[in-house]
Amino acid sequence: MLDGKPRNGTKRWPRGQKFALSAVGADAQEAYHAAVLGARASGRAVLESALAAWARPRGVAPVDGAILAELSGKRLGLGALCEALESTGIEADEVRAGIGRLVEAGIVEPLPPASRAIG
Repeated sequence: MLDGKPRNGTKRWPRGQKFALSAVGADAQEAYHAAVLGARASGRAVLESALAAWARPRGVAPVDGAILAELSGKRLGLGALCEALESTGIEADEVRAGIGRLVEAGIVEPLPPASRAIG
């Protein structure tokens, strides 16, 4: 189910809330990408270790890097993120939890609502 309703105590975001990488997030996303590339040819165990080493100092989970990769250069809501990450096996509840961790860490920013034109 790809709705915006939280489960497992995750924060509930307003309908239509969009997210983007912060300045810190852009650096974190580059570091995630470098960790993936550096471990790519070395096997699953090395990749998992590299991702854990990337996540630990940021106070996030290794899976959160996939959310950053999807947000890179984009402004997306939870529904779009859940759909984009569905093929990776990351469930909607984990995407919501990851967004919460990334926002708390200052890596992802919730964007202000789009202003409405007065006409």
